[in-house]
Amino acid sequence: MPLSADTSTTSAPVAPLPVTPAGVRPAPACTLVIFGAHGDLTKRLLMPALYNLAGNRLLDGNFRIIGVDRVDSTTGQWRDGLAAMMQSFTTDPNAEFHPAHIDAAQWGWLAERLEYVRADFTDVDAIRALGEKLPGNAIFYLAIPSRFFAPVVETLGRAGVVAQKDGAFRRVVIEKPFGSDLASAQELNRRVLAVLDESQVFRIDHFLGKETVQNILAMRFGNLIFEPLWRNEYVDHIEITAAETIGVEQRGAFYEPTGALRDMVPNHLFQLFAMVAMEPPNTFDAESVRNAKEQLFEAVTPIDPRDAVRGQYAAGTVEGRPMVGYRESPGVSPHSNTETYVALKLHVENWRWAGVPFYLRTGKGLGGRRTEVVVQFRKPPMLMFRNTETADLPPNRIILNIQPAQGLTVELGAKKPGPEMDLTDVQARFRYEDVFAASPNVGYETLLYDCLIGDETLFQRADNIEAAWKAVDPVLQAWAQDRAGPEPYAAGTTGPKGADDLLQRDGRAWYPLDGA
Repeated sequence: MPLSADTSTTSAPVAPLPVTPAGVRPAPACTLVIFGAHGDLTKRLLMPALYNLAGNRLLDGNFRIIGVDRVDSTTGQWRDGLAAMMQSFTTDPNAEFHPAHIDAAQWGWLAERLEYVRADFTDVDAIRALGEKLPGNAIFYLAIPSRFFAPVVETLGRAGVVAQKDGAFRRVVIEKPFGSDLASAQELNRRVLAVLDESQVFRIDHFLGKETVQNILAMRFGNLIFEPLWRNEYVDHIEITAAETIGVEQRGAFYEPTGALRDMVPNHLFQLFAMVAMEPPNTFDAESVRNAKEQLFEAVTPIDPRDAVRGQYAAGTVEGRPMVGYRESPGVSPHSNTETYVALKLHVENWRWAGVPFYLRTGKGLGGRRTEVVVQFRKPPMLMFRNTETADLPPNRIILNIQPAQGLTVELGAKKPGPEMDLTDVQARFRYEDVFAASPNVGYETLLYDCLIGDETLFQRADNIEAAWKAVDPVLQAWAQDRAGPEPYAAGTTGPKGADDLLQRDGRAWYPLDGA
């Protein structure tokens, strides 16, 4: 398909935004090329993030955005559509980005830097012509379906637009899913790294853009009260939960070949696992952090299929509203064996965590929405309380609240007022909104900024990706041969019974979804 561009504008030039505050490092001048300009990712997440970066004075005055797609459109039409979408967020409380209003100067500064180019992603001549618009630094963001990742990178290579010369950088951002199993992840890495150097590849997981996820490292390594206890001598087990109340909604066609394990475990949940369990890096530079993650992943034994449970939600009631079963959802086969819930037990064979099980669970259509990490400590000796009213002292827990609550919860025992020695479970809580001023964001702000300045700390390296897939691959292979399919659970519950049994056979139980 031939390349065509329309650089017309429908708005008058706006005054430049104020300069970057002292002490904040601005991003260098760069052109951001977004493949998939008309997609939801661009409209709902990337543009709000860029709007926030502009408002925080973190984009250079010569920053530009070129949107590329096969849709027949013009720069003016694309810009107007994005402006309308941004305005719609102000009236949609369920939107991930929900500001009170859109600042005209802030959006105007960004809007005048937008350009639309109509082109086929794999048309070498069109991409070569696009390259003529990129005299200096450039980032190519692949906001497109995963099947296009390797072909587009290869097209960029054949068009000669990702070669780094004259001191200018060329980077490529790749969204998840990065492969669908170990073999496909290895093949994708092979094809991408045949064109690009590892330092040019930014494999993005928007989970790592969340402040509460990054705070795990700050909390662990910035406070002496935690790290000495963060080991098998004191920790009984760790739970990592990402529970959703929503179903697949209108995304059944996407979800059918993917499922809960591929969608969530090797990326989101393994990244939380890495933040919680990795050894302290010597510094927070990219390679130190990613090396620490790789050492942890290498210590994970491949998951025994007997330590994995899969479920699929049936019709039920969620938060007072009826929900149809997964198999009745649009785009889903009435005989689907795709799992909407998965629970796993991980074993880590290193000095810090040997003997401490990590339980991971994620699912849709559940009775509670929360993403959290629960670190449960061993119980203290009870002998001194044998003649008191306290029959069973509850264990201490540290709960890292990621969403919707954001912060930290510590559960400990305290004496009830009165003449008897009677202990009860109490909580000490820190919440972000109680301490920090809230600002609407989508989690991509930090990641886009880091990509602009070349900081790869929060991005996944090829070996990290493959190590995560290696851990879950035995489960995928076993499920592919299992005709029994996933265990049904009613929407609005806590998941399949098998997930409870997974912990009960170890004498444990999941932390309740309505806790903390």
